Amino acid sequence: MTEPKKVLATFLVNGEPHEVAFAPHKTLLEVLREEMALTGTKHGCELGECGTCTVQVDGTPILSCLCLAVDAVGKDVQTVEGLAKGSELTPLQHCMADLGAAQCGYCTPGVLMAADALLRCNPKPSRDEIKQALAGNLCRCTGYLKIFEAVELAAARMRGEQAEPSKESIYGS
Repeated sequence: MTEPKKVLATFLVNGEPHEVAFAPHKTLLEVLREEMALTGTKHGCELGECGTCTVQVDGTPILSCLCLAVDAVGKDVQTVEGLAKGSELTPLQHCMADLGAAQCGYCTPGVLMAADALLRCNPKPSRDEIKQALAGNLCRCTGYLKIFEAVELAAARMRGEQAEPSKESIYGS
Protein backbone atom coordinates (compact mmCIF):
# COMPACT_ATOMS: atom_id res chain seq x y z
CA MET A 1 0.00 0.00 0.00
CA THR A 2 1.39 3.43 -0.90
CA GLU A 3 1.30 6.34 1.46
CA PRO A 4 -1.03 9.18 0.40
CA LYS A 5 0.66 12.18 -1.20
CA LYS A 6 1.33 15.04 1.16
CA VAL A 7 0.27 18.63 0.73
CA LEU A 8 2.95 21.29 1.17
CA ALA A 9 1.44 24.52 2.41
CA THR A 10 2.27 27.63 4.35
CA PHE A 11 -0.03 28.48 7.23
CA LEU A 12 -0.19 31.85 8.97
CA VAL A 13 -0.44 30.86 12.63
CA ASN A 14 -0.24 33.41 15.44
CA GLY A 15 1.07 35.94 12.94
CA GLU A 16 3.96 33.77 11.73
CA PRO A 17 4.26 31.67 8.56
CA HIS A 18 4.70 27.91 9.04
CA GLU A 19 5.51 25.75 6.04
CA VAL A 20 4.43 22.16 6.63
CA ALA A 21 3.85 18.95 4.71
CA PHE A 22 0.84 16.91 5.76
CA ALA A 23 -1.56 14.29 4.49
CA PRO A 24 -4.64 15.91 2.93
CA HIS A 25 -6.99 14.06 5.30
CA LYS A 26 -5.36 15.61 8.42
CA THR A 27 -7.42 17.99 10.51
CA LEU A 28 -6.22 21.42 11.51
CA LEU A 29 -5.94 20.09 15.07
CA GLU A 30 -3.58 17.33 13.97
CA VAL A 31 -1.41 19.64 11.88
CA LEU A 32 -1.17 22.25 14.66
CA ARG A 33 -0.14 19.67 17.24
CA GLU A 34 1.84 17.15 15.21
CA GLU A 35 3.48 19.24 12.48
CA MET A 36 3.83 22.64 14.18
CA ALA A 37 4.28 21.46 17.80
CA LEU A 38 1.58 23.88 18.99
CA THR A 39 0.22 21.63 21.70
CA GLY A 40 -1.83 24.24 23.57
CA THR A 41 -4.79 23.24 21.42
CA LYS A 42 -6.05 20.01 22.97
CA HIS A 43 -7.41 16.75 21.60
CA GLY A 44 -10.76 16.15 23.22
CA CYS A 45 -13.66 14.22 21.80
CA GLU A 46 -12.59 14.71 18.16
CA LEU A 47 -16.30 14.79 17.33
CA GLY A 48 -16.95 18.51 17.68
CA GLU A 49 -18.80 18.16 20.95
CA CYS A 50 -16.43 19.39 23.68
CA GLY A 51 -14.77 22.60 22.41
CA THR A 52 -11.34 21.64 23.74
CA CYS A 53 -9.79 22.14 20.30
CA THR A 54 -11.22 25.63 19.68
CA VAL A 55 -8.97 27.95 17.70
CA GLN A 56 -9.75 31.07 15.70
CA VAL A 57 -9.69 31.16 11.92
CA ASP A 58 -9.95 34.68 10.52
CA GLY A 59 -11.14 35.76 13.98
CA THR A 60 -13.96 33.24 14.25
CA PRO A 61 -13.79 30.44 16.82
CA ILE A 62 -13.90 27.02 15.15
CA LEU A 63 -13.47 23.44 16.24
CA SER A 64 -10.13 22.45 14.77
CA CYS A 65 -10.98 18.74 15.01
CA LEU A 66 -13.70 19.27 12.40
CA CYS A 67 -11.70 21.46 10.02
CA LEU A 68 -9.45 19.92 7.42
CA ALA A 69 -6.04 21.59 7.50
CA VAL A 70 -6.22 22.28 3.75
CA ASP A 71 -9.27 24.47 4.42
CA ALA A 72 -7.23 26.73 6.73
CA VAL A 73 -4.43 27.42 4.24
CA GLY A 74 -4.34 31.12 3.40
CA LYS A 75 -6.34 32.08 6.47
CA ASP A 76 -5.27 33.70 9.72
CA VAL A 77 -5.13 30.96 12.39
CA GLN A 78 -4.81 31.92 16.04
CA THR A 79 -4.12 29.41 18.80
CA VAL A 80 -3.89 29.86 22.55
CA GLU A 81 -0.11 30.24 22.18
CA GLY A 82 -0.77 33.46 20.25
CA LEU A 83 -2.88 35.18 22.90
CA ALA A 84 -0.07 36.45 25.12
CA LYS A 85 2.33 39.02 23.75
CA GLY A 86 5.70 37.58 24.69
CA SER A 87 5.53 36.87 28.40
CA GLU A 88 2.67 39.35 28.98
CA LEU A 89 -0.66 37.62 29.50
CA THR A 90 -3.89 39.18 28.28
CA PRO A 91 -6.44 40.50 30.80
CA LEU A 92 -8.55 37.44 30.02
CA GLN A 93 -5.70 35.05 30.86
CA HIS A 94 -4.94 36.96 34.08
CA CYS A 95 -8.59 36.89 35.15
CA MET A 96 -8.95 33.18 34.44
CA ALA A 97 -5.92 32.50 36.64
CA ASP A 98 -6.80 35.01 39.37
CA LEU A 99 -10.35 33.73 39.79
CA GLY A 100 -9.46 30.04 39.68
CA ALA A 101 -11.47 29.60 36.49
CA ALA A 102 -8.98 27.00 35.29
CA GLN A 103 -8.76 23.91 37.45
CA CYS A 104 -7.43 20.88 35.62
CA GLY A 105 -6.81 23.24 32.67
CA TYR A 106 -7.69 20.85 29.87
CA CYS A 107 -10.62 22.91 28.59
CA THR A 108 -8.92 26.24 29.24
CA PRO A 109 -7.28 26.81 25.83
CA GLY A 110 -10.59 26.32 24.03
CA VAL A 111 -12.47 28.48 26.54
CA LEU A 112 -9.84 31.22 26.17
CA MET A 113 -10.09 31.19 22.37
CA ALA A 114 -13.91 31.34 22.38
CA ALA A 115 -13.99 34.05 25.07
CA ASP A 116 -11.27 36.09 23.32
CA ALA A 117 -13.30 36.08 20.09
CA LEU A 118 -16.38 37.22 22.03
CA LEU A 119 -14.56 40.08 23.76
CA ARG A 120 -13.01 41.31 20.52
CA CYS A 121 -16.45 41.76 18.92
CA ASN A 122 -18.44 42.57 22.07
CA PRO A 123 -16.56 44.57 24.72
CA LYS A 124 -19.51 44.50 27.15
CA PRO A 125 -21.16 41.08 26.91
CA SER A 126 -24.03 40.16 29.18
CA ARG A 127 -23.86 36.98 31.22
CA ASP A 128 -26.24 35.35 28.72
CA GLU A 129 -24.02 36.37 25.80
CA ILE A 130 -21.01 34.88 27.58
CA LYS A 131 -22.93 31.67 28.23
CA GLN A 132 -23.94 31.50 24.57
CA ALA A 133 -20.38 32.14 23.32
CA LEU A 134 -18.99 29.41 25.57
CA ALA A 135 -21.87 26.94 25.14
CA GLY A 136 -19.72 24.64 23.01
CA ASN A 137 -16.90 24.46 25.56
CA LEU A 138 -17.41 21.72 28.11
CA CYS A 139 -15.71 21.84 31.52
CA ARG A 140 -15.96 19.06 34.07
CA CYS A 141 -14.19 20.88 36.92
CA THR A 142 -15.33 24.45 37.45
CA GLY A 143 -19.11 24.48 37.27
CA TYR A 144 -18.68 27.42 34.82
CA LEU A 145 -19.47 30.25 37.27
CA LYS A 146 -15.83 31.24 37.76
CA ILE A 147 -15.28 31.11 34.01
CA PHE A 148 -18.22 33.47 33.40
CA GLU A 149 -16.99 35.79 36.17
CA ALA A 150 -13.48 35.80 34.71
CA VAL A 151 -14.80 36.81 31.29
CA GLU A 152 -16.91 39.57 32.85
CA LEU A 153 -13.95 40.87 34.88
CA ALA A 154 -11.63 40.75 31.85
CA ALA A 155 -14.18 42.65 29.76
CA ALA A 156 -14.41 45.38 32.41
CA ARG A 157 -10.62 45.67 32.63
CA MET A 158 -10.29 45.75 28.85
CA ARG A 159 -12.77 48.65 28.81
CA GLY A 160 -10.43 50.49 31.20
CA GLU A 161 -12.55 50.07 34.30
CA GLN A 162 -10.83 49.60 37.66
CA ALA A 163 -12.66 46.33 38.23
CA GLU A 164 -11.72 43.88 40.97
CA PRO A 165 -13.14 40.42 41.57
CA SER A 166 -15.68 40.08 44.34
CA LYS A 167 -14.56 38.22 47.45
CA GLU A 168 -17.11 35.55 46.54
CA SER A 169 -15.42 35.10 43.15
CA ILE A 170 -12.04 34.52 44.75
CA TYR A 171 -12.94 32.61 47.90
CA GLY A 172 -16.31 31.10 47.03
CA SER A 173 -19.59 31.92 48.72
